[in-house]
Amino acid sequence: MTSYPPARQDFSRSAPVRLWEDGFARDPYGHYEALRAQGPVGWAELAPGVPAYVVTDRRAALDLLGDEESFSHDPRPWESTVADDSPVLGMMRWRPNSLFSDGADHLRYRTALIDTFDLIEPHDLRARVHRAVHVLVSRIGPGGEADLVTDFARPLMALVFNSLFGLPDSQSGRLDAALGKMMEGGPQAVEGEAEFGGYVLELIAAKSERRGEDLPSRLLDHPAALTPEEVTWQVFLTLGAGHEPTANLVSNALSRILGNPLYYSTLTDGARPVMDAVVEVLHHETPLANYGIHYARRPVTFHGAWIRAAVPVVISYGALGHFAERDVTGGRHPKDASHLSWSAGPHACPVKQHTLLIATEAIERLTQWLPDLSPVLPRERLAWRPGPFHRSLTALPVRFTPRSPDRPGGLS
Repeated sequence: MTSYPPARQDFSRSAPVRLWEDGFARDPYGHYEALRAQGPVGWAELAPGVPAYVVTDRRAALDLLGDEESFSHDPRPWESTVADDSPVLGMMRWRPNSLFSDGADHLRYRTALIDTFDLIEPHDLRARVHRAVHVLVSRIGPGGEADLVTDFARPLMALVFNSLFGLPDSQSGRLDAALGKMMEGGPQAVEGEAEFGGYVLELIAAKSERRGEDLPSRLLDHPAALTPEEVTWQVFLTLGAGHEPTANLVSNALSRILGNPLYYSTLTDGARPVMDAVVEVLHHETPLANYGIHYARRPVTFHGAWIRAAVPVVISYGALGHFAERDVTGGRHPKDASHLSWSAGPHACPVKQHTLLIATEAIERLTQWLPDLSPVLPRERLAWRPGPFHRSLTALPVRFTPRSPDRPGGLS
C-alpha cells in the first residue's frame, strides 16, 4: 500500500462543512476555506447525514487519482450505509460503467467509449452544434430577450446529445428536465434519476431493435461485446456527464464574456478568444465542482487524515482552482491548462476535446448570430443553483436587438 504522512486529523467528532445548504451555492469559497482550515483533506456533508472527506489540496488530489491500490471507485460498500431516498444517490449509486469500476472492467468500458467517441469527426460535431444553435436562435431571436441558461445552454446540450445518441429533437426537453433534477441532489433527485433512467432504457431498447448511425448503436456493436445492460449504463454515464457539465461550462463562460470588454467587444478580432473564457471557467468556476469520488479499500492515513472505509472521498475541483489562483504569482497564461477539471490518472475525462469543441463553437456561433447580447444583471448579482456537486447558474438573462433566423447579426 502507498505510504502517506501519518494521520494528524480524525474527523469522527468534528462538525462537517455542509455542502448541501443554500449558502454553499451563494458562497462556495467560504466553505472551501473552512475545509482547507482542516488540512489537505476536510470533513463535509454532501446531504443531511451523508458525510464525506473532501480533498482541497492539489498534491493530495493527484495522489488520490493515481492510487488504485488504496482507493476504489466502487461505491457499493458505502451504498449499504445510505437511505434509499438519499438525494445524492442518483449521482453516486453504483452502476456497471467506467466511472464506478476499477481494473479490467474499467479498462474494457473506457476503451469502448473512447473508440466510439473517436468515430465522431470534428466537422460533423461542429455541424451538429451549429444546427442546434440555429434552432434555438430561431426561437429566441425575434423576442429580443432570453435566459441563456434555460433558453440556450441547457436545451442546446439536449439537442446536440440527442442528435449524437440517435433521438429526435422532440425528446430534448425530457432529457434536460430529468438531468437537472438529478444533478441538484435536492428533493426531486430521486424522481430525476428515475426519469433519466427510463429515458436511457427506452433508447437502448430502440437501438437494440434497430441500429442507426449513433453512439449507442456503435457501443452495441463494439468488439468489447458489451451486453445491452452494460451499454445502457455507459450511455447513462456519457449522456449525463456530457449534457449537464457542458451546459454549465457554456453558461458560466457566457457570464464572463458578456458585458466584459476584454472579451465581448474583441471576439471578432480574436484579441480574447472564447477559449480563454472557457479556460478561465475551468480554473475558477469548474462546472463539476466536487466529484471524482473514491472509497478507501480499507482504513488508511492519507495526507494527515485518517480515512475510514466506505466513506466517500471527494475531490473539490472548485477548491483546487480557488486555492491555486489565490497562491499564484505573476498572473496566469490565458491557455494555462494546469487545472484538474478534466481529472487525471486512469479515470481522466476521455472526451475533453469533444467538450471543448461543443462549448467554444456554441458560444462563437451564438455571438455571431446575436452580436449585441447585453446582460440584464451584473455578474455579481447572478444566482447559482443549489447542490453539492456542480457550479451552475440559475439564470443568465440578456437583451439584444431582435433578429429573425434568416438575418443573423454577424454572419454573412
